[in-house]
Amino acid sequence: MTAPRSRKVMARKVPADKVLADKVPAVSGHAQAGAAHPNPARALSVRVLVSVLSGESFAATALDAALTRAGLPTRDAGLCTHLVYGTLRYAPLLEGRLAPLLRGETPLKARALLLAGAFEKLVLGTPPHAVVSEYVNLAKTGFAPPALVNAILRRLEPPDRLEPAATLPDWLAGEYRAAYGELSQEILASLLEPQPLWLRLTPAGRESLEKEGSRLGAAYGDVARVQLERPLRQTEAYVQGWAQPINPASEACVRALGQVSGARVLDLAGGAGIKAAMLAADGAHVTSIDKVAGKHRAAQENLERLGLEAQLVKADLTRPPALPPASFVLLDAPCTGSGTLRAHPEIKLRLTPDAVREAAALQARLLDTAAALTAPGGLLVYSVCSVTGAEGQAAASGFLKRHPEFWPEALPELLVQTVPSGPGVLTVPLDGLDGFFIVRLRRGPEVQASSNAGG
Repeated sequence: MTAPRSRKVMARKVPADKVLADKVPAVSGHAQAGAAHPNPARALSVRVLVSVLSGESFAATALDAALTRAGLPTRDAGLCTHLVYGTLRYAPLLEGRLAPLLRGETPLKARALLLAGAFEKLVLGTPPHAVVSEYVNLAKTGFAPPALVNAILRRLEPPDRLEPAATLPDWLAGEYRAAYGELSQEILASLLEPQPLWLRLTPAGRESLEKEGSRLGAAYGDVARVQLERPLRQTEAYVQGWAQPINPASEACVRALGQVSGARVLDLAGGAGIKAAMLAADGAHVTSIDKVAGKHRAAQENLERLGLEAQLVKADLTRPPALPPASFVLLDAPCTGSGTLRAHPEIKLRLTPDAVREAAALQARLLDTAAALTAPGGLLVYSVCSVTGAEGQAAASGFLKRHPEFWPEALPELLVQTVPSGPGVLTVPLDGLDGFFIVRLRRGPEVQASSNAGG
């Protein structure tokens, strides 16, 4: 199934962010009435935001741990999730609206509280009196001076227009424009939407989920968009190994290798082994290599759940490990993750141009190792879940200059929508897909030196 065609999206007025507002639980009655005690969902969301904004944790990890400990009702847990992710997605824009109203440096707890309140008032369209009342009550529990919160949230005004580019740092918005051109405005708006769940499913997995009441939507091959009836780990499909979470753009990196059944494949920087599992499911003999032993434990557990096998090797790939070259090599390299902002919006708050340059330098070393591990006549696929030029087309072009024995090759059908990017392509991060750079590189056959016996 091919990806849906793109469509133009105009800048929208605040607070009519219909994509998020339609999916967020309504404000509870006691919040609207200005109750003396803050809603527990809001209190928990601000605590999670403090942890994420401090750089101590990622949103998914912090939120999952907090919700597990709190045991909130489903409705409150949903509100907490939307407040955390929505605030992070809109944070640069919200910071810009708050800055003129603040003096000096704002303490972290107060900043987190004001950002969440600003998100509700400016984006979700929660009634202003309810926002002020709820967040002033929350401030009284120790997050910030209540008088400050009252004054700021009352004076806070929305911009005339909500420009999606304003939700990213200027330099990062520029990277998206350079990568996607006319599609960039639509993509930046799409990155503000909640991230859907994608599962690679066997036929038994699809049948089981539907019997349980889950709803299956758009699909790219075996990877389907799913709305679960129950938590993933409680589904029969997950327990039986019939389901594997993976974004269709991520699976496209595996598809880029083509037919691998019966072949030996090296999965470099394999991490938790998700792509190794996909390759093994396609019949490959996989060796997954990573320098972090903890990731191998997660990979082994996942492989066992899926009933698959792969060899796991610990090695630092900044230099070639003692392994024989293979005919198929996949390097899904460590990167800045700039193509995954929908699922990981905190990245936009931490990422800097210097971090991009550091990532590109590491990727160049890993690519050189990948070249040494690619057998003559073999195939190397390089991918990153980033849309920056330095990590994508520039990295691939630099590699080709250093390694003239390789040349770019046309990619097979990846199922997802792509745009050209230097010697490779970028997947288009619309409708819940991530942005990946993918390039397919063929190594020439080994040339035997001629000998002159009669010399």
